[in-house]
Amino acid sequence: MTTTPSGTDELRKLRVRVAALSRKREEAVTQLTDLLVALLQLDDLLADTANRAEQFDRSGTVRTGQLAAAVQQQTDAAHRMLRAELARHGVHPMDLVGKIPDPVEARATGVEPHPTAPGGTVLRETVTGFRHGTDCLRRAVVVLAVPGPAPAPAEEQVTPAGPSGGEPTRDRRNQPRRTSRARRRQPLPLPRKPSKRHR
Repeated sequence: MTTTPSGTDELRKLRVRVAALSRKREEAVTQLTDLLVALLQLDDLLADTANRAEQFDRSGTVRTGQLAAAVQQQTDAAHRMLRAELARHGVHPMDLVGKIPDPVEARATGVEPHPTAPGGTVLRETVTGFRHGTDCLRRAVVVLAVPGPAPAPAEEQVTPAGPSGGEPTRDRRNQPRRTSRARRRQPLPLPRKPSKRHR
């Protein structure tokens, strides 16, 4: 009858334990990666909201501009907090503008002429790329520069001058004018009876 040396039995148990710990570590890394990728989508949303609020502020009235500025301040603050939390976990944006992109880290979806940017470099990121440490957490989506004159900026559509000969106004949606809350609370006047004519 052969007996298994005690050292061999302990080594087998140790290997089983190491394998279990390795599986748990891989599961934790997968969960962390999924969480970070979800946070990147929130980062995209905050950045887009801040950009829209800035454009809204430039084109709106005074009251609208104040509201847009307040929304932009709140969004910028939330965006900075999110970026700081991502950085605390080792997640940083790639910042590829002006650089030649690595195909592993970036995907080019178009080109755009530019008078000074070197050809083949990133002109702008349409989707921000992120690294987790030295690993690529999410590929960037970029537009590359090519030599040539910059495209003309898009002009705002304006309507011709009104009957009074004033400045042209921007197109507005045709919507019925809303009744104010104070006016809705006022009771409607009762109809008056027609008076009898005296002969």
